[in-house]
Amino acid sequence: MARPRRSKQAGNRPREARENAHSSASTGIARLSEEALFQGLDELIAEGEDVLLLILDEVQDPHNLGACLRSSDGAGVAAVIVPRHKSAPVTDTVVRVACGAAKSVPVVSVGNMARFLDRLREELAFRVVGTADQASHDLYEQDFTGNVGIVLGAEGKGMRRLTREGCDDLIRIPMLGDVECLNVSNAAAVCLYEAVRQRR
Repeated sequence: MARPRRSKQAGNRPREARENAHSSASTGIARLSEEALFQGLDELIAEGEDVLLLILDEVQDPHNLGACLRSSDGAGVAAVIVPRHKSAPVTDTVVRVACGAAKSVPVVSVGNMARFLDRLREELAFRVVGTADQASHDLYEQDFTGNVGIVLGAEGKGMRRLTREGCDDLIRIPMLGDVECLNVSNAAAVCLYEAVRQRR
């Protein structure tokens, strides 16, 4: 029988994120180091929480990052992970588009995305699910229960090769019209809320 779920709130996020939500005095952007994230995730998992992460591989448009943060807040995502280089910084535009989510969802910059994904699996038993237009596995066939990281790639080129190879499963969002794929922020929202549906 499924365990009753606690409602996902900012308070369910890593404790360090709540303490450091004012780490940028000018914007109130929530930030975490990679090590603080792992410590916080370990605590959440020990408390019986099923953790959801959003991982963005070189998403460079600030409007897309802001929209992803907003969807992440609504879906109860514990943190948004971005590479330290070739990723949109959390600017005033990101904060404005995020509509408050930049203060509640911590953004974690990692130096090596492939190694980070390996750590998630090896240290915390996460399942890493990547999105790819060429994948044969459908979004709605994927199991998003448990501790899961959802990975989306950059606008246009998608995930880098090593990031793709670091995923346990690759899925595609079914497209029924003439357009080949969704905007990355739209794709993030679709994937996150399918995870929410399954985890309720």
